[in-house]
Amino acid sequence: MEAGQGAAEQARRMGERVSRLETELEQARKAQQAWLAGAEGEARVGEQLRRLEPHGWRVLHDVHWPGRQRANIDHLAIGPGGILMIDAKNWSGDVRLRDGELSQNGYARKKETASLLEQCSAVAVLLEPQHRTMVQAWICLVGQPDLEGSTSTGGRVVGIDQLVDAVLALPPVLEEPFVNAIHDYLEELLAGSLSPAVATTALLDRSNASSAALSARRVAAARPTPVHRIQADPRVRSTRPVSRRRQRNQKGCLDALWCLVTLALVLLVCGGALQHIAGSLPAPPSPPVPGIEQPASGK
Repeated sequence: MEAGQGAAEQARRMGERVSRLETELEQARKAQQAWLAGAEGEARVGEQLRRLEPHGWRVLHDVHWPGRQRANIDHLAIGPGGILMIDAKNWSGDVRLRDGELSQNGYARKKETASLLEQCSAVAVLLEPQHRTMVQAWICLVGQPDLEGSTSTGGRVVGIDQLVDAVLALPPVLEEPFVNAIHDYLEELLAGSLSPAVATTALLDRSNASSAALSARRVAAARPTPVHRIQADPRVRSTRPVSRRRQRNQKGCLDALWCLVTLALVLLVCGGALQHIAGSLPAPPSPPVPGIEQPASGK
């Protein structure tokens, strides 16, 4: 080994480490800028939503996304026009809405639009059946204040300058008592320290899927799900009942077939017996015919 070769090797390794750290630092700076821009966007959208309060709207900010421990919903607005789930986006660059597809700098933002509908559905299933269709998914663009339209998946896109007017233009569907009740209920459920467990649409298939069933589900949703609980495999649970139903159906078919065979045999035997009895009886006398002398019966 030549003089200084070992130190040079250590310097090379440290240079590679510095390059990696610089890359990570640059990525961290970009992530920090994105989070700061997002926070600024949410604050500006929140200021606009406060202008709706004199018109009967009540707003929740930065609440839990049901079923997601580390995710949040930016804004929930409850008012005469319904329940709005509003996701604030402070995107830079060229943002466009064309043919129902939202894009930024030429890249489709399908992940964001899909996430919007997931948030909307997670909130909707927490409500009473008659209120679920009133939940709408909105994206509010801070950097594109005049953009307005709808995505192909049903989400509404509106610039921040158009937000208040767009909300006030909604047709009324909720009266004030329902607005207050839904706001207080969602605030209690979603604005606490713990994110509630996600609700499912399984209850919707029941005929009584209204107050009683949903109230019980909401009480369970307000409590965190124990991690140590092991859920049984649904395929294992469904195998035994299906097998038993098949066995009962097969047994019922065999019993019905046996009853038919027995009935046929009874009818056959009874028919033969009746025919034998009819043949052993004497023939009835013929009725007298007018004008014809009947033979005298011999003794």
